[in-house]
Amino acid sequence: MIEAVVFDLDGVIVDSEHVWEEVRAAYTRESGGRYTERATRDMMGMSAPEWSAYMASELGVPGTPEEINAAVVERMLARYGEAPPLIPGAVDAVRAIAKRWPVAIASSSNRELIDVVLAAAGLADVVRVAVSSEEVERGKPAPDVYLEAARRLGVDPSRCVAVEDSENGIRSAKAAGMSVVAIPNQHFPPDAEALAQADVVLGSVAELTPQVIG
Repeated sequence: MIEAVVFDLDGVIVDSEHVWEEVRAAYTRESGGRYTERATRDMMGMSAPEWSAYMASELGVPGTPEEINAAVVERMLARYGEAPPLIPGAVDAVRAIAKRWPVAIASSSNRELIDVVLAAAGLADVVRVAVSSEEVERGKPAPDVYLEAARRLGVDPSRCVAVEDSENGIRSAKAAGMSVVAIPNQHFPPDAEALAQADVVLGSVAELTPQVIG
């Protein structure tokens, strides 16, 4: 029996993974660091404290993790402006599902970015709970952010369905004990091993309906 649906944000509702890559890469290089080929995948799913520390230690970006986080988020907010790049069909899918089940967000994005996207999408009124991984101990692929979303909803994780696009996200939701609908990210698709853990795989969020969840 499904009692709630928990959505990832980046790559599911907003087409932002490539924006994160562009912003982090540009800031790294402008600061005198070295952006590596594996950096984007390494940081996917990390919480803000984790990826900012990674940029300092692994990419050679000067400054404290707190300073790096603030600078990157400022650039992300500037890129989003008043029109974050919403994925076609995502808003309608979330609204349709929210008519039947409580809906939450479990995201690696910073709180400021989550709030901007939900406001721009007109989803703030239907999303009951939104959790950023900076609010929990560990980012994805650890289950913390999904467990916290379920806790705030008052629903057992085993009765939740997660909607994810990335390999770390899929692993996070499965580790939390949730069923997973995977919508592979077009820019950074999950590997076959992670994708095999999903209960359902869709080609796009436009295919996500209450019938698929049920």
